[in-house]
Amino acid sequence: MKEDRPSPFRDAHLDLNTVEHVPDTPQTRSPAYRLAFADDDFLCRDELRPVRLQLELLKPQMILDEHRIESTIVLFGGARIPEPAHKDKARTETLAELSHFYDVAREFARLMTVTSMQSGSRENVIVTGGGPGVMEAGNRGAQEAGGVSIGLNIVLPHEQAPNPYVTPDFSFNFHYFAIRKMHFLMRARAICVFPGGFGTLDEMFESLTLIQTGRMDRVPFLLFGRAFWEKVVNWQALADAGTISDDDLDLFRFVDTAEEAVQIIDTFEPAPPRDSIPGR
Repeated sequence: MKEDRPSPFRDAHLDLNTVEHVPDTPQTRSPAYRLAFADDDFLCRDELRPVRLQLELLKPQMILDEHRIESTIVLFGGARIPEPAHKDKARTETLAELSHFYDVAREFARLMTVTSMQSGSRENVIVTGGGPGVMEAGNRGAQEAGGVSIGLNIVLPHEQAPNPYVTPDFSFNFHYFAIRKMHFLMRARAICVFPGGFGTLDEMFESLTLIQTGRMDRVPFLLFGRAFWEKVVNWQALADAGTISDDDLDLFRFVDTAEEAVQIIDTFEPAPPRDSIPGR
């Protein structure tokens, strides 16, 4: 969908092709001769980190802009939560019990994608971390609705591949966690958090902090599974201790079903952005 713009300058792709056919000499074999933008060793130097950060920010941004993706519905959740049909293989009894959230995430994504398709799949597009578990369920539900979805993978020490339900054109891979989290939230129309581990908690609390401190507009912030979240985090204790305010408890809502979540998102009336919150 990229629009070609005439330019008087020589195209970079043409130069890449040209240098493949230069005479083979000690000079042309030297790393110094490589075009800088095509030299992986050069781009991976420590001094080039600012450039890599910028590239990682720009690539998904430009692709999503070219496809006119305007807003997203963010799904955070655990990679270890199994599909109910495979819950007998879960590592723990608790994971097996949480497996029903796979189906909840799948149905929620399906319902939201049906609505998204009415906008030409430009608004309320499902975005997940692109991995297994709840993330897979979200992308799967979107595919089953006949729509598109986004996957924001990240390179991890153990082998990982995007789940097969991510729309291939929107399957991104990241090196920097910080840039990945920016892309989760840059277009967020709602944030939906399913049970998960350290990664999910990190994503949840960073998002809540941005809203609490007025660095991000209020959006529907839904925690799926009241029993899980009230067991994992003693929210009221934080307010009682004064480390957060009572008003901060209104930044999110507990939900347990896909239909309940859709209803809240559909009827959400945004509050004014928060300024600074003392004692956060």
